[in-house]
Amino acid sequence: MKKLILSGMLALSVGAVSQAQPIPVYLDDSKPIEERVEDALTRMTLEEKIGMVHAQSKFSSPGVARLGIPEVWTTDGPHGIRSEVLWDEWEQAGWTNDSCVAFPALTCLAASWDPEISLLYGQSIGEEARYRNKLMLLGPGINIYRTPLNGRNFEYMGEDPYLAGRMVVPYIQGVQQNGVAACVKHYALNNQEENRHTTNVIVDDRALYEIYLPAFKAAVQEGNAWAMMGSYNLYKNQQGCHNQYLLNDILKGEWGFDGVVVSD
Repeated sequence: MKKLILSGMLALSVGAVSQAQPIPVYLDDSKPIEERVEDALTRMTLEEKIGMVHAQSKFSSPGVARLGIPEVWTTDGPHGIRSEVLWDEWEQAGWTNDSCVAFPALTCLAASWDPEISLLYGQSIGEEARYRNKLMLLGPGINIYRTPLNGRNFEYMGEDPYLAGRMVVPYIQGVQQNGVAACVKHYALNNQEENRHTTNVIVDDRALYEIYLPAFKAAVQEGNAWAMMGSYNLYKNQQGCHNQYLLNDILKGEWGFDGVVVSD
């Protein structure tokens, strides 16, 4: 939650606060960011905190107007910003002035074996997201190819854990250089689309740590990703979005992740 609030505060402009309400002191850029975040949390009511972690539309969650914290807007996707959709529908908004760049899919990016291209790729998408006032990019995706029948293989970074880890780090850095949070997905073991809401993945710890987690670990510890997206599938009989072993024991405990976890 801290990074979610942090992203909102960093993107705050004077125009987001009413003229009658002064900008809160904790938004002063001269203070350490963690101090500003903690100050914000102490000022928020329980209702405001709960409100920020709930969606208010397909791609946004509410801010806290009285504290000058704006709405948090997210956007798909890993290889291009999604054109605008209706408030709470997947249908296109139909804006006549709307356009977005379609980048090569991430499987093509990974096939370049070039971290410099990955950095430029992330920078370019981050710039577009920032221009469109998005605070979080719902990507990149780095699940490992487990079956050629997975309908989303094209938007992941290949089947090699080491390659995916080397390519995802500069991508994240490039996006976040623009003040846009990269939300790495789908953590973890979302390696097929068929029945992904109910599939209980069975894999031993060696395969988990050697194949399915290295790219996510690199994203956290080297890329310093501000957000992670939990997966729909189950692991150890628990859904990925509230999985004790994946989220608390590994992500926060072993890797020291202090950002926000977003549900799929």
